[in-house]
Amino acid sequence: MSLFAPPVWTVSALNRRVRSVLDADETLQDVWVTGEVSNLSRPASGHVYFTLKDADASLRCVMWREIASRQILPREGQSVEVHGRISLYEAGGQYQLYADGVRPAGEGELYARFLALKASLEAEGLFAPERKRPLPAWPRRIAIVTSPSAAALQDVLTVLARRYPLAEVVLAATPVQGGQAPSEIVKALARANRARPDVILLVRGGGSLEDLWAFNDESVVRAVAASPAPVVAGVGHETDVTLVDFAADRRAPTPSAAAELATPDRFELQSELGVLAARLARAGQAAVRERRAGLGELATHLRAQSPRARLDNARQRADELDRRLRQAVQRANERRTAEAHRLDQLLRTVSPFAVLKRGYALVTRQEDEAIVRSPRQAPLGSGLHVRLAHGELRARVEGHAHGEE
Repeated sequence: MSLFAPPVWTVSALNRRVRSVLDADETLQDVWVTGEVSNLSRPASGHVYFTLKDADASLRCVMWREIASRQILPREGQSVEVHGRISLYEAGGQYQLYADGVRPAGEGELYARFLALKASLEAEGLFAPERKRPLPAWPRRIAIVTSPSAAALQDVLTVLARRYPLAEVVLAATPVQGGQAPSEIVKALARANRARPDVILLVRGGGSLEDLWAFNDESVVRAVAASPAPVVAGVGHETDVTLVDFAADRRAPTPSAAAELATPDRFELQSELGVLAARLARAGQAAVRERRAGLGELATHLRAQSPRARLDNARQRADELDRRLRQAVQRANERRTAEAHRLDQLLRTVSPFAVLKRGYALVTRQEDEAIVRSPRQAPLGSGLHVRLAHGELRARVEGHAHGEE
């Protein structure tokens, strides 16, 4: 029995040790592995998980999202060559290949040409995000560049008829595979642009890297980038990537998806139209209420400023002034009447006739109506007129009292 017992590892510690051993082996940090793809998945995270297998074994592989976005991704059942490094996923204790490149098996030289041209055009700025143009919200004319016999054309037409039948569809027919395909695709793009479309759909179905090579041709890529109308590329299946995907304004995983990207959904439009119609009706009703209130205020103001209103006000003002004038005249008359009555009373008080009522008489000469105040003013024989309080007398002077003449 050994005097020293072997150490007892925790699972975490053992996995870290195995990972450090694998990471320290430089041979395992730069490997190409060939096999058939199975269990391919791409969750919402964007990372790609798949298994490479041959007749006797299998190897788990993972490709991170930022790397996968720049790759032609493999398809289920495809024979590929995958480059990467071998390490251990500690949490799961899983030995796996961390992939950073993938190419179809037997197409290494073609794939290398793809990467070289991609790097050159990318350095030129042909794939820069700021060159991308927005797609029209409601395209009136849509051009399709594809083969008239391709299944992709029927898929696109079906989607367009379902989603947005209002758009006019123009077909620029071209072969999409073979030695003449690149030049014909360039010509078809030029014909499509002469029709002045709002958007161009460049589509074809899936295939091998060699089948899709026309869409990696430099002349085609440059024609897509120079297109006056925005281009949606829908070439191959979701895992297929071509250089026109990088040059196009939008990339769709399939031809059908390209048609969906380029068009609004008519049912969503109908729903939006319903919402807008209701909003417009409410806004119209509010505007009518506001206008009515404004018209009411204007009508009130107009009535206040109208000649009739001014005339009515003037008439009322005239009536008021007339009333006040009458009242003033009445008050003045009353004051004058009262003053006249007072003066009359005063006059009556000092009037000779008031004295007559106390038994006095007013004597005047008949000949000249002069008042007689002393006997000297009435010589003997003079005729006198004697006015009493009630009536008059006529008299003649026959003598003077006290001997006065």
